[in-house]
Amino acid sequence: MNYEFFIAKRIIGSKAYKSSVSAPIIKIGITAISIGIIVMLIAIATGLGLQKKVREKVVAFNGHLTINNYDSNNSNESVFPVSTEQEFYPIFKSVEGVAHIQAVATKFGVIRTETDFEGTVLKGVGNDYDWSYLKAFLVDGRLPDYTGDLNNEVLISTYLANRLNFKVGDSFQMVFAKDNIDDIPFIRQFHIVGFFNSGFQDIDKTFMIGDLRHVQRLNKWDSNQVGNFEVFIDDFSQLKAMDTKIRAATPSNTNTQTIEEKYYTTFEWIKIFDNNTYGIIAIMIIVAGINMITALLVLILERTQMIGILKALGSSNWSIRKVFLYNATYLICLGLFWGNLIGLMLLFIQKQFSVLKFPDPEQYYVSIIPVHIGLDYIILLNIGTFIACFLMLMIPSIIITKISPVKAIRFE
Repeated sequence: MNYEFFIAKRIIGSKAYKSSVSAPIIKIGITAISIGIIVMLIAIATGLGLQKKVREKVVAFNGHLTINNYDSNNSNESVFPVSTEQEFYPIFKSVEGVAHIQAVATKFGVIRTETDFEGTVLKGVGNDYDWSYLKAFLVDGRLPDYTGDLNNEVLISTYLANRLNFKVGDSFQMVFAKDNIDDIPFIRQFHIVGFFNSGFQDIDKTFMIGDLRHVQRLNKWDSNQVGNFEVFIDDFSQLKAMDTKIRAATPSNTNTQTIEEKYYTTFEWIKIFDNNTYGIIAIMIIVAGINMITALLVLILERTQMIGILKALGSSNWSIRKVFLYNATYLICLGLFWGNLIGLMLLFIQKQFSVLKFPDPEQYYVSIIPVHIGLDYIILLNIGTFIACFLMLMIPSIIITKISPVKAIRFE
């Protein structure tokens, strides 16, 4: 049997150990590790959750990548059409990892009521549109159906509905300017079948969803001409690599743009959360490590006579250090256990019951604080914390090599 482990186990199990001078300090060390793990779990889970939620909102209305004509401008309106007669449409077979591709087009117009008006962009979608992404943001009514004849049903945001006092079932007129501003504009009648709310005001105040054929008729395009293609991929982490592959698989007269490029400011903003999370992790590990170092030093001081006796009996310095490192390992594991138990419990409560909310939802694009619970980062966090604390404990254990057996046995 490993006698160092045996001695450490006896020390931990003894009643004298639990009522010793070092007991309160050891409890403080365990508490520090537990609190550190709780804080780190919350920081990582909320940081990843917010990034994931914001990314989902932006992707739902734009796709991971867009393919359009090189002559297109940078506005939200489709000006120069691109043909649907492409090798990559309607199924992108040449690039593995593409989940879906859909054709859309946009047209700016003004919603006109008896008392008010509001400018917005009609986003035309066809029967290839994947509603599963948008369905999560539907708050009232139903989704429109564009599989049959030309349809006047539209989805608008709750932002526009509140500004114009619309209800599901209402109809309204929308005015679209012609190329020659002196000409009488186009006027179209639309019927509201549902409201969506992404929580992303830049999107909610900009877009309404309608039939693609309306945009084609307004722009005098053929049925095989659209504004751009939206591409959805299986793995967001491969976005840059997929952009390169898709760019190579599309004609030279088309351009691809990733969602990160289109919403550069937003994605740079959410990346700041990574830096904050790394800072919190570093601080918590240092605090926990310092507390454990203090606890180990007190434990060594309290067991000085035992160290002297073990040295007198022929134990090596490393063997005695192992006794205290086993002891410290037990304390670290105890702290990790309680920290994970409490931390994960808090995260599950927030995930299931949405207890905590942002005071200013518009600033964070979400109203409820989102959490992402992943086994991968939980395991890495625990392993990293354990290794960091253990390595930090190697330093104070060196003091054992400086203790003289004679003086240690006489020490009180």
